[in-house]
Amino acid sequence: MMLPCAKEIEKMDEIDTMFSHLLGEMDHLSQSLSLAADTPEVDSPSHRQSTFSIGFTDLNESLNELEDHDLDALVADLGSKTTQDQQTSSVTHNQTAPSTITQRSEAAASLPLPPNTTGFSEAPQRSEPQTKADKIKLALEKLKEAKVRKLIVKVMMSDGSSKTLMVDERQTVREVLDTLFEKTHCDCSFDWSLCETNPELLIERGFEDHESLVELLSSWTRHSENKMYFVSRPQKYVMFTEPQLFYMWKKKKSILNGINEHAKQLLIKENFGGSSLIVPNLEGTLYLKEDGKKVWKPRYFVLRASGIYYVPKGKTKSSSDLACFVHFEKVNVYTTNNYKQKYRAPTDFCFMLKHPCIQKESNYIKFLCCEDEHSLLLWVNSIRIAKYGTVLYNNYQAAVKRVPILQKLQSARQKDGSKSHATGISPQLDPSPAKITDVEDYSPEPPPDFIPPPPPGHTHI
Repeated sequence: MMLPCAKEIEKMDEIDTMFSHLLGEMDHLSQSLSLAADTPEVDSPSHRQSTFSIGFTDLNESLNELEDHDLDALVADLGSKTTQDQQTSSVTHNQTAPSTITQRSEAAASLPLPPNTTGFSEAPQRSEPQTKADKIKLALEKLKEAKVRKLIVKVMMSDGSSKTLMVDERQTVREVLDTLFEKTHCDCSFDWSLCETNPELLIERGFEDHESLVELLSSWTRHSENKMYFVSRPQKYVMFTEPQLFYMWKKKKSILNGINEHAKQLLIKENFGGSSLIVPNLEGTLYLKEDGKKVWKPRYFVLRASGIYYVPKGKTKSSSDLACFVHFEKVNVYTTNNYKQKYRAPTDFCFMLKHPCIQKESNYIKFLCCEDEHSLLLWVNSIRIAKYGTVLYNNYQAAVKRVPILQKLQSARQKDGSKSHATGISPQLDPSPAKITDVEDYSPEPPPDFIPPPPPGHTHI
């Protein structure tokens, strides 16, 4: 048997050293992974800020902007939600792990009781907060415990002032509008809307009444300069007040202006009251902005229920030759401002189609330009009809029914306020939170995956 030489022994020692070092690195990595798995995730202050505050620098500032009765309502709502969650978790825990509870109670019984300095068998209940600072502190504590996502938002008015509201994920835009009617004492018309503006893209869009405001605002980026306005938009439900403009758009203006109210109702019933929605048969030439260029080229577009289609070069207007331009499922329609100067558009009557998560310029934004204001009115609102369907009509009916009710409540409050002002007695504010229908907890969806990867040299939005 031959003995290994000195060089072979040195090589074997080096291999053993390297292998031992590798094992040590693997042990260190496994310990780090197990430690990270056992460590609970902690939300950073900036994350909590973006979760609970829109339009403010921090959560304390937004809570200070709330009125006293809004703070009381917030604390009461959070308290009831926390109690309900504790009861639910207690019942579930009792059903799933009774032995664990028994072991914990026995261990707790073996521990010495803390000294009772008050002389009572039970600890005294926490006193109600008196000052606004105490209410804010209590609200901050309960916000950390609550599972329902809540935002404290700043809504801008047309006169430059603002209103601060607390909204949660269960509230629709319609419910937030009702709250603003109470705070602003406006005429409560169904034309009032919540509108978002994006100063970077120079666009705006009116939120639909059925949409969740918290979900809409969650698509804004952390450092976004977007703002939300409370404004009257007469075109919000123009498709129901003037349906002949959309379903008889090929007729002459003199004929359209002569349509009476009975004929309008028949048009609404024919197109919205049946088993299926009828989308306006709209078509015409629009200018399309080329990607990454300030060049606009005319194309012939056709509106369908699923999206917008165009006629390729050398093809006819038949359905078999139409090519899809965009589907409405993942995009919203926005009106623009001053695009003639910014993008050299043929006119200032432009609109944009984009996903709500895209907040900056991107190649996945579609820019279209109309010849005049009337064409812009037809295309923007016809797209809304195609996208939302009968839900839009249900929103209109609900808003019309709410107008007289809100006006009566507003006049009653004004009378009570005038009486209390005459007698020198301030009216009592109801600290109870507004009644909100319970729905399932919201689970935020991941970012949409329909957007393809950006081309080389471009940053993904």
